[in-house]
Amino acid sequence: MPDRAAKKVVTAWTERLEPLHRESSLAWWASNTEASAANTTRFRAALTAVEEASEDADGFARLERSLAEPLADAATRRSLEVLRRDLLPFQGPRDVRLQLVDLRASVNERFSSVRGTVRGKSLGDNEIVDVLKRSDDVALREETWKASKQVGAAVADDVRRLARLRNQVARALGHPDHYTFALRQQDVDPAWLDAFLTRLDEATAAPFAAYKAALDARLARRFRVDPSALRPWHYEDPFFQEAPETGRPSFDRLFAGRDLVDLTVRTYDALGLDVRPAVERSDLLPRAGKCQHAFCTHIDRRGDVRVLCNNVPNERWTGTMLHEFGHAIYDLEIDRGLPWVLRRPPHMSSTEAIAMLFGRLSKDAAWLVPVLGLAPSEAKDVAAAAGPAFAEGMLVFTRWVMVMARFERALYADPEQDLDTLWWDLVERYQRVRRPDGRKAPDWAAKIHIATAPVYYHSYLMGECTASQLLHHVRTTTGQGLVGNRAAGTFLRDVFFRPGSTRSWNDHLAAATGKPLEPTAFLADIAAASASA
Repeated sequence: MPDRAAKKVVTAWTERLEPLHRESSLAWWASNTEASAANTTRFRAALTAVEEASEDADGFARLERSLAEPLADAATRRSLEVLRRDLLPFQGPRDVRLQLVDLRASVNERFSSVRGTVRGKSLGDNEIVDVLKRSDDVALREETWKASKQVGAAVADDVRRLARLRNQVARALGHPDHYTFALRQQDVDPAWLDAFLTRLDEATAAPFAAYKAALDARLARRFRVDPSALRPWHYEDPFFQEAPETGRPSFDRLFAGRDLVDLTVRTYDALGLDVRPAVERSDLLPRAGKCQHAFCTHIDRRGDVRVLCNNVPNERWTGTMLHEFGHAIYDLEIDRGLPWVLRRPPHMSSTEAIAMLFGRLSKDAAWLVPVLGLAPSEAKDVAAAAGPAFAEGMLVFTRWVMVMARFERALYADPEQDLDTLWWDLVERYQRVRRPDGRKAPDWAAKIHIATAPVYYHSYLMGECTASQLLHHVRTTTGQGLVGNRAAGTFLRDVFFRPGSTRSWNDHLAAATGKPLEPTAFLADIAAASASA
């Protein structure tokens, strides 16, 4: 009897939420593919509908009563557990939640529509990165880097408001702030995460310092300045979240004129995984009024999976395509016979792991050689550069995640503090990038995740560690790496993708690889790649 009643509770919530989540996803897609007042209004209305349907106190109480019963059916219990986590934030104060809906929709529109201006010309993100990658004109680089932060000034006050409102909801539900609440909602223990990040900080501090000193020496020679004169615009990425190519062989030339969709499809085909259903629904080329970033979304948990990219034929966007279609293949292969609420990865880090596993391939000789068909002499040069490129990229990214994770923890602890200064304190500490002289601006607010995907960035680093743990398992059990390995594709599909959210994320990883998440394999991959230099 308890199981029958519990299944009715799951069914009732599913019938209520499924169509609303589909419309919310479609509205989100529309607002990102075409910034307009109409699409912002649609997205706001869709979010409001989800809010109103999810705040049902009586329905939530029935759910909790069912969870308190002794249930024999594991899928029903797990569905109730996941539903409870989904619905808990909607039990907070209604007026505050609806303010969050309006503010989030407005901020999202500005991220899609605002473009930085340099010398009277509006530049998209791809153009900004191109200047920072190729130009030796330091004055132009500085102006361009500052233009990349103009969106921060446009949204900063509202992002701070978002933090205040999120904190109000969290405190109403018994948590000290949104940071702690968000981690609990993700089934991540804050103390565990702090220890995890601290271990990675300590393990990467010395090798990153050595790498950064060598990089700064190369940059100083390029720009004919003392290393102490280097500032953020001397690096290639506006946030220094990717390793610059300066002084290293460029991979971009390998992708000039290449069809990134073809490369992506063939990569997954070689593992027996078909991403074509997602490719057909995706929006992959840049244009005005479109979000300049990249993401994958599963519209309905029934197979309508879409990717947004802004492709140009270079290494960065090749890696991004492989990454985003890693998310896509995960969503496509989840068992659709599962209850609707369980048709998703158990944690963001689970799907990020797959995205990162494939995203790494754009700098991996094991992929570059067979897929691009390089000549033997060129393949040798690529292989020599691939290992160091991976190690440097992982070191740079790890230090960048430290900035984001520590900033968001501090942001929600006190949204009223001097966030502009805090941001640069963390950048200097973890990334060893000197702040611009005399600058006082909300550069932190230019990072879209802080506004629209809060308390998420740690998932990327957890994902990198999960990716390495999965890859080590594949190598141990199949005797070869990922590229072209159909046994690896079968393992990922049947063991990692299909179960969806039937287990907690760490139990799921332990079931797949024999151990819960730890950074050992990730750090070993960095060390091995560094040794190949």
